[in-house]
Amino acid sequence: MNAIINSPLFGILLTLVAFEIGVLISQKFKYSFLNPLLIGNILIVGFLLITGISLESYNVGGDYISVMLSPATVVLAVPLYRQIQKLRQFWKPILAGIFAGSLTSIGCVIFFSKILGLSSTLMLSILPKSVTIPMGSVISEQIGGIPSVTIIAITVTGITGAVTAPAVCKFFRIKHKVAQGIAIGTASHALGTTRAMEMGEVQGAMSSLSIGIAGLFTAVVVPLLLTALS
Repeated sequence: MNAIINSPLFGILLTLVAFEIGVLISQKFKYSFLNPLLIGNILIVGFLLITGISLESYNVGGDYISVMLSPATVVLAVPLYRQIQKLRQFWKPILAGIFAGSLTSIGCVIFFSKILGLSSTLMLSILPKSVTIPMGSVISEQIGGIPSVTIIAITVTGITGAVTAPAVCKFFRIKHKVAQGIAIGTASHALGTTRAMEMGEVQGAMSSLSIGIAGLFTAVVVPLLLTALS
């Protein structure tokens, strides 16, 4: 039994089964908060706690899926290519929106960290919360954060964006499809982009564009900002 649990197959199968259950529940009840990723995470955590299986054993296979995240994001270029005309038409407001969103994310983390009295290490770990896991982990390590904490922050941010994106757009009356995509991608990276693609191809394309630009912007601005504040 231990041989099965400690094999890569266990983590991979558990992840796929949990996600498929999440998809079925999401399709059946049609509520935005019943996001497959959120349900999958809850099922995996619950299963590990109930069975007493360690996170290390799960990660033997789970890490294989994490490795696939980086090349998988290349697929996001397909809808962007199909919407290249809109990119040419709105490139100025698109860049302005991504930069504004990235600065807001960074500023909010610094502000609330000071208000809540968080340690500098924890603040540095949370700063790259709105970029993808591969980029966020590297940024966190370079500025003195804890990559494992960063991964948690990125995951929570992405799931939150995927769950709340339609409601937020409706509440703030964001009706332009390009604006919706830019807002979702900049705030909640790849996980939010999955939701943007469900909203429409334009939203998905703009959201996937935002992932890369917001990541590069964060990688450049965060170290410079920390140097200026020190």
